[in-house]
Amino acid sequence: MHAPKLFFSRFSSPLFSPFLSLFAAFFLLAGCAKDDAPVARTPDGTLLEQTQIRYLGAAGYVDVLELAADLGYLDPLRLEYVGISQGGPQGIQTLLSGDVDISSSSFNSAIVKVVASGAPVIAVIASYGYDTPEDSFLSQGGYFVREDSGIDGPRDLIGKKIAVNALGAQAELYLSEYMLRGGLTKNEIKQVELIVIPPVSMEQSLRQGQVDVAQFYWPSAQGGVRKLFSSEDLFSHFTAGSYMMSSRYLRANPNTARHVVGGMAKAIEWARSRPRAEVHERFRQIIARRDRNENDRLIPFFTGYGIPSRGGVLKDEDFEIWRDWLIADGQIEAGAVELKKVYTNAFNPYASDKDTSDKNAPDKNANHERVNHENGTSSP
Repeated sequence: MHAPKLFFSRFSSPLFSPFLSLFAAFFLLAGCAKDDAPVARTPDGTLLEQTQIRYLGAAGYVDVLELAADLGYLDPLRLEYVGISQGGPQGIQTLLSGDVDISSSSFNSAIVKVVASGAPVIAVIASYGYDTPEDSFLSQGGYFVREDSGIDGPRDLIGKKIAVNALGAQAELYLSEYMLRGGLTKNEIKQVELIVIPPVSMEQSLRQGQVDVAQFYWPSAQGGVRKLFSSEDLFSHFTAGSYMMSSRYLRANPNTARHVVGGMAKAIEWARSRPRAEVHERFRQIIARRDRNENDRLIPFFTGYGIPSRGGVLKDEDFEIWRDWLIADGQIEAGAVELKKVYTNAFNPYASDKDTSDKNAPDKNANHERVNHENGTSSP
């Protein structure tokens, strides 16, 4: 089955140019293991090459890596918090520069593009997605407008200011796809002004009138804003993002990588299987203990990571759709990237399961439309 072709003319933003300049530094810094580096052993006696894992966190949120550590699935490894991630592109850059050992959650399209550029990184486990409305925080979020804005459809966005967390990333892709399906041309889309705003300030910027549209996951209060559209309206049942490690780190630290990915896979299933109230309480405790001057007001809106596969196992179709439209839009050459170089399940213990997917998954293309790259028209 061929993945649908999508259009995203603005994804070729200068955002990814810093990646190339980081390659030289990457080879010197990323994943280097010293001969005299301290080691640790897992409870089953496996010798780990490292004693810590460096990462970027997210304000007011608990990602899979942090949950795994809190549940004890990463013991005896400890997490070393490097800073706050403002989005997937930043996570990719910090991985390339060697400042972290695992990327923050990154949109799968961005992963395909950076691998196609020659970056020695690879996705190792899913980070979020859309499974069902009951089990995915994506279903709670979307692109919001003020209740009295008068913005009711794609054409109303022309000339408006729209907040995104980063240029060339997921928020911009979905926005462009929404406008194209609404019949806007390339020139009309260019009239929309994108403003980069940190995720924690999105809702406030919208409510205060600084922007006309903002993308966030959970409104912090009832009233005042309404949802214009969500990713659920464009796509259904998919893995949207993944965590990456550098190829060099994986070669130097295979046991550590396997222990980390395995612990994260178990944490995904823990969050899926536990009552929501228990998950929320665990998140509150984690946020309180890490003492980063943040609040937990959005935790009640968390419904799940939304990862369709068991243990975050990755599949070709998680990346095929994005590879195909990057090729169709001329952003990468056909044959520039092989999917086996984009992701690996070699470190995920759930990959050996005979069935890692949801048997009740709907048709992958049930909510997808094809978009003509020349004029933006859509067809079934």
